[in-house]
Amino acid sequence: MKTEFMMAIAQLAAEKRLPREVVLQAVEQALASAFRKDDFAGFNISVKILPATGEMKVLVHKTVVENPTDPKKELSLEEANKIRPNVQIGDSIDLEEAPRHAGRIAAQTAKQVVLQRLREAEQSAVFDEFRGREGEVLVGVVQRVEPKQVVVNLGRGEALLPQTEQVKGERYRTGQRLRVYLVEAQRTARGPLMVVSRTHKNLLKNMLELEVPEAAQGVVEVKAISREAGSRSKVAVAARQPGVDPVGSVVGLRGLRIQSIVKELGGEKIDVVEWNPDPAVFIANALSPAQVVRVEIHQGEKAATVVVPDRQLSLAIGKEGQNARLAAKLTGWRIDIKSVTAAEAEKPPAPQVVEEAVAAEAAPAVEGVLREATEVAVAEAPPEVAAQEIVFPVVVAPERGPIRFAEEILSSRTTVEKKKKKEKDDKSRPRKPRRVKAESVEEEEDLGAEIP
Repeated sequence: MKTEFMMAIAQLAAEKRLPREVVLQAVEQALASAFRKDDFAGFNISVKILPATGEMKVLVHKTVVENPTDPKKELSLEEANKIRPNVQIGDSIDLEEAPRHAGRIAAQTAKQVVLQRLREAEQSAVFDEFRGREGEVLVGVVQRVEPKQVVVNLGRGEALLPQTEQVKGERYRTGQRLRVYLVEAQRTARGPLMVVSRTHKNLLKNMLELEVPEAAQGVVEVKAISREAGSRSKVAVAARQPGVDPVGSVVGLRGLRIQSIVKELGGEKIDVVEWNPDPAVFIANALSPAQVVRVEIHQGEKAATVVVPDRQLSLAIGKEGQNARLAAKLTGWRIDIKSVTAAEAEKPPAPQVVEEAVAAEAAPAVEGVLREATEVAVAEAPPEVAAQEIVFPVVVAPERGPIRFAEEILSSRTTVEKKKKKEKDDKSRPRKPRRVKAESVEEEEDLGAEIP
């Protein structure tokens, strides 16, 4: 039958969520400390409590020596043989003693030791629980909001949400439920310390595994994530089974699956793209929703040049370069985005073919072909014909004048037409009478009289 003492220990273990053995051990240590204060001062003792009956025993530990000097800790060989036969020097003997009632100071000491041991045991249990859960998504309640951190209650323990791990623009209030990512759990002098995050990219990954059954089962794999917390994220997914649409599985019917994650993250936009082993295709998908004309890969520099339509350039770059920046983080490639017009302008101009240079380069080859044909014809011809000289006529192409372009012809023709029109206008325009300069006043008067 359980005693009241053992029932109290069981109740204390249930309240602290600790094993009964741990609580019982803490009480034994506390009683040993209390007895050392009164009856067993200077003795090396331990207390043993029987779990079945709740009976308490005090054991005094003494060492067997030949000539004892400290009777509280040492025992002679003769006395030891009376207690237990065949004892040798150096052995330890436990002597059971009956304790008396402890005083007030001893009881207060026992209380403090019990509380301290239980606190240490509770902290150790909390640390052991969260140490193996690093990298998981936990649900907590905001306990209090401080200037540089937020204290989140995780049930058995408390976690800190530092300012560096908080989403910019998010407001936290007491009693608010949050999903947080456990970054680390460490033991400190003040107890276990858990650090959680709301900006870690693995928070989004774990939430996808919670919301998407295909991702939890391994049918759809999350290959890469790039995230700017509170603003926008990109997720690359791939299907491990043929016939499965990875993007559609993550988004869900009418976007229900992804919308629940967006709501939990405070309206953060999430772009889900399909992963591809070909870097060019993967980069084109990563720049979604912008359309891509072509992708040029530079393997040595691990860089890519992406050409997009002129109207899609701003969409591909994104606000303040966000879309291009997230795509570069997602793919691991440096991305240079250009419009079609800019890409065509950077191409080197096509070289102009000069007929004289082509003819000069082709002349030796033509001459060699004609010479070879002449030798073959002479060798195969009959003797009477071979004696004669076989001459192949060489057709000389007529010399061509300089190449004229349509713009030059049109401009020259326009100039000639303008000149003819001007001459025609000059002929049709009436001429003004020409005044003759007079050499004297008399001639000027005569000329003025003649010209009306």
